[in-house]
Amino acid sequence: MLTDFLLVLTYALLPAGGNLIGVALAEHLRSPRWVIGAALHGAAGIAIALVAVDLMPRILETIPMWVIVIAFLCGAGFSLLLWQGARALRGQFGGTRTGALMVYIVIGADLFSDGLMTGAGSAITSDLGLLIGMTQAVANIPGGFATTKNLQDNKVPRGRRWLLCFFMFLLVAASATMGFWLLGGQNDFVQHAALAFIVGLLLLATIEDMIPEGDRPQPSRWISTLSFAGGFVGLSLAVAYLSL
Repeated sequence: MLTDFLLVLTYALLPAGGNLIGVALAEHLRSPRWVIGAALHGAAGIAIALVAVDLMPRILETIPMWVIVIAFLCGAGFSLLLWQGARALRGQFGGTRTGALMVYIVIGADLFSDGLMTGAGSAITSDLGLLIGMTQAVANIPGGFATTKNLQDNKVPRGRRWLLCFFMFLLVAASATMGFWLLGGQNDFVQHAALAFIVGLLLLATIEDMIPEGDRPQPSRWISTLSFAGGFVGLSLAVAYLSL
């Protein structure tokens, strides 16, 4: 069982590895400010596609609508608590805007759901966990890039940016552990109620915080539209052709 768990952790760290690649690209590539807006819109498209194409179809097939609604509202309420927490933490990040920290939280929620699905999926079959991990690794490269560029734009010191990046690995490891040990042994009802909670958190934070942050650098409309559509289509194709 321990060997299986270590294998799950390896699979779960693949999405965090994709995020790390995006962070490294952002740290070493100089780009105009409109690129930040384009990257954030692309990451928003990925987050919306994750909900619409991957998470919600799983959820709707498994649990009744009243459970989905309650779990969604709890997730939405939790996003509000995170927003209040981000406001309280602004002083620790040089007065960084709350919206910029919420972008980081959106990516964190995305990675948390990746780890949760990888852990729960691996409890069913290791092949499913590997495919989920590989799919989300590719999808998280733009998210890591967008988050880091946005933190750079808000003058967050480089050391703290890397600290936030490596915190993502701890987040994914924790969520994969939860998925494997807690949700893996539960019935589908509990697993998918947890995913509905994540949907509420992810959607609200994306719409309320990530997209407004993407509009702030004022990228042209065609760039933001193509970026959002590209993110949505890219993840949709990955889910369709790389997942079970």
